[in-house]
Amino acid sequence: MMGPDEFHEKYPDAARGGLRNNAYTNVLVAWLCDIAGQLPALLPASRTAEVRERLGIGDDELAVWQDMSRRMFVPFQGDGIISQFEGYEDLEELDWDAYRAKYGNIQRLDRILRAEDKDPNRYKVTKQADTVMLFFLFRDEELREIFGRLGYAYPADTVARNVAYYDRRTSHGSTLSFVTHAGALAAIDPDSSWDRFLVALHSDADDIQGGTTKEGIHMGVMAGTLDLVQANYAGTFVRDGVLYFEPRLPGRLDGLSFPMQFRGTPIQVTLTGDRLTLAVHPESASRPVRVGAAGDVRELCPGERTVFELSRDPATAGPSGTR
Repeated sequence: MMGPDEFHEKYPDAARGGLRNNAYTNVLVAWLCDIAGQLPALLPASRTAEVRERLGIGDDELAVWQDMSRRMFVPFQGDGIISQFEGYEDLEELDWDAYRAKYGNIQRLDRILRAEDKDPNRYKVTKQADTVMLFFLFRDEELREIFGRLGYAYPADTVARNVAYYDRRTSHGSTLSFVTHAGALAAIDPDSSWDRFLVALHSDADDIQGGTTKEGIHMGVMAGTLDLVQANYAGTFVRDGVLYFEPRLPGRLDGLSFPMQFRGTPIQVTLTGDRLTLAVHPESASRPVRVGAAGDVRELCPGERTVFELSRDPATAGPSGTR
């Protein structure tokens, strides 16, 4: 199978296409099978029976899903780095500095290599975030739980080591790759995260791919930059029905203010310095919602405003993660 990276379609010199055990795909399958197995318990018994009958889902299939959630294979390199796919570590390294010096922009490195009569499948080169997508989509504690269920260790430096490893081997041939790396770097290297965010933000305004904007704007990366601000820099995530905030503002961003909705309730979010302010318009016809930050959970009703005092000390800022 192929993951998000489009530079590898088969193994070097292989007669047939295809790759074995893409790490991103396998972890997503393990997560999905676990979630799918939990859903029947969330519905009324009569509704569960109806849905299972309509979809033809028997007990044996539910058992298979549960088994897959615990037994999917994740390839690792000898140094503990998650391998993008099985056999990735056996590929050849590329002299990235030499190619940048020769060509300047090497985002479409696959085309450059083929023009030199070389096969991208032979090298540790990635078009866009693949394994790194895991650290963008999941918070640290979520990945630790998934890897633990699969029987793999998840050391504290897993995010930092893996993002650094693949960042050196990714050409960012897709504008979405900058969003993903910016999100994954938000908690570990804020300055680098901000640099990637700006590149993504200017994708179409500056036509950074040299002519693609006139063929159509990059709607995905536009949405991605907005999501990045809300999910990574403001640090929003939902757990047990509570909307939490773990802000991680880059040093060059002195504040944020934006509206968002949570369960139908419009919330104005304002971040300045060490203070998070959440306010619901008094004319909102929505229900109360629960919000949390800095270890404190509160109920917020229409017309109310609450202020959380935040700590900039990483040791007291709460659990790490990107979502």
